[in-house]
Amino acid sequence: MRKVFVILMIVLLAGAITILADSIVNPDTFIYEQPGPFWSLDPAVEYDFTSSEVVMQLYDELVQYEGTSTINLSPMLSTNVPSVKDGTIIDNGTTYIFHIRPNVYFHNGDLLTPQDVVYSIERTVIIDAASGPAWLLAGPLFPQIDGQYVSSIVQVVAQNLGLKNPLSYTSLSSLSIFATGTKTLLNDKYRQALVDAFNLLAKDFEIKGNDVIIHLPQPYAPFLYILAGPVSNWAVVLDQKWCAERDAWDGAADDWWQYHNPNVNNDPLYDIENGTGPYMIKYITPGREVFLQRFDDYWAGPAKMKYAVIKYVNEFTTSLLELQRGEADAIRVPIQNLSQVQNNPNITVLTGFPMLLVDLMPFQWNITTPNNFIGSGKLDGNGIPPDFFSNIDVRKAFEYLFPYEQYIEQVWHGQALQPNSAIIDGLLGYDPSLPKYHQDLAKATDYFKKAYDGKLWDVGFKFTIIYGAGNTTRQLALQTLSTYARQINPKFQISTLGEINSSFSSDLIGGKLPITSVSWGADYPDPYDFAFACYSSNGFYASFLGKSFSDFAKQNLDSLVDKLVTTLDPVQRAQIAQKLSKLDYENALYIWPDQPEYTWVARKWVKGWYYNAEIAQFGPYFYVLSK
Repeated sequence: MRKVFVILMIVLLAGAITILADSIVNPDTFIYEQPGPFWSLDPAVEYDFTSSEVVMQLYDELVQYEGTSTINLSPMLSTNVPSVKDGTIIDNGTTYIFHIRPNVYFHNGDLLTPQDVVYSIERTVIIDAASGPAWLLAGPLFPQIDGQYVSSIVQVVAQNLGLKNPLSYTSLSSLSIFATGTKTLLNDKYRQALVDAFNLLAKDFEIKGNDVIIHLPQPYAPFLYILAGPVSNWAVVLDQKWCAERDAWDGAADDWWQYHNPNVNNDPLYDIENGTGPYMIKYITPGREVFLQRFDDYWAGPAKMKYAVIKYVNEFTTSLLELQRGEADAIRVPIQNLSQVQNNPNITVLTGFPMLLVDLMPFQWNITTPNNFIGSGKLDGNGIPPDFFSNIDVRKAFEYLFPYEQYIEQVWHGQALQPNSAIIDGLLGYDPSLPKYHQDLAKATDYFKKAYDGKLWDVGFKFTIIYGAGNTTRQLALQTLSTYARQINPKFQISTLGEINSSFSSDLIGGKLPITSVSWGADYPDPYDFAFACYSSNGFYASFLGKSFSDFAKQNLDSLVDKLVTTLDPVQRAQIAQKLSKLDYENALYIWPDQPEYTWVARKWVKGWYYNAEIAQFGPYFYVLSK
């Protein structure tokens, strides 16, 4: 009798749970949970996934990706997508004409003007935040220097000053133009060099009626994609009047350097906004959540959800429970936890979408010293020399150490692809038939024995590899290198250590990490974005991988990277990208462990989501969602 009663209660409870599951929780609010918090809400400063997830709800760009496509664009704040066919791309691909949409309101009620468009692009370039997005606009908007695209307005200033190797300068402080510890200029010559640099930028822009016309100094094949929303936050449109009132730069040429590279916590736009986007901030609970409210005067019509909340939850078990209870509508799920959300009738789990994102292990060709991570700093069995990874035999040995197939199957549960270079699946020029490394411990042994004329094999090495604490997949990737290195030679000793993100980023950019695991996500879906970052001597990774890498890139890669962006024919561009992939393989430039696949996890009641490879890496775009 007791068993029957228990069974009956279980049946009744199951029915109650089913009824509850069918009842939408918080029907006018969409709640998304992910690790956090955001870094900055200033579009000219932020350059991380977590911040971008917020900013893309608040602001708009000139054009946007059309549905699931990463190729087709549709109008946004421009009523047209410039094209050669309709006469709005002219002068051999160097002039773009945008018809600015009328009657668009900012969240504070101000009307959008063409001048706001010009101001916003100029602001990203002059803000030029360290490790920020300014390079994406500086490249197409400034004339080349010494046959290369610039990555910072600082390099234009250096050229104006007549300095040698102007592309080697990346901060105004490195130019020695200010009084110590200030931004007070030492003389009028320096002031003129700064003003001239801005005027060179301003010369690119022309306003005729309601049109913004952008004149590029040279063709730049992916230019429209650099401007495409809702995720190109460096190209969103801000309200110039509102920014000036908050001392976030008024658009003047004669003091722009005072606003250059702000301290993120002192940035006046750090945690406020005034966009034209579908949502506006209602309130922020620091470190915990960003609460958004629908902007009812949105030019494209109000969003379906009245409120949207981004909650920062760093414990997956908490997010899982809140998703199961319906208190969260969608959550970000680490791949190792995917099985915990599958086979739940109330939860949608969609997998198998290749992301425009790649995980990579960069070799530090010249390791910054002094440095505890490299032990003695010598090839004596108790450390490694600073130029250890400048040795191609060492790099190839590590390439053959890594268990690519096993790693993807066991750590990513098969939800990833093995890349063969920075030109990944989904990009123009990707060719799966090109060679890629596989684990071969015999070959790894041969290359280790060949390195340093056999001394490396005889004495061994000892160093520490660092990962961002809490990132389990990267931790496991690095630990596998340690395991297999010791397996083939007990004298090969590699320790692994997790650092908090702020310390990890500092050590990475400071060139202190012998080898590590990081990722690069598409700023825009074009091979140049990845090629410039990974292969150019002026790119993101060359900025800290050391002089030897930079010199190699100048001699072997830069000309191809530049051709990739100046060449307009897609067939020729694909061939250039494939040449870069081959050079990567032949010279063992990086270890490419995986290209993750995207997973969407949400309650069944969530409607409207679709996969766009460029947008998904940042998180859901709330405007298209409903419950």
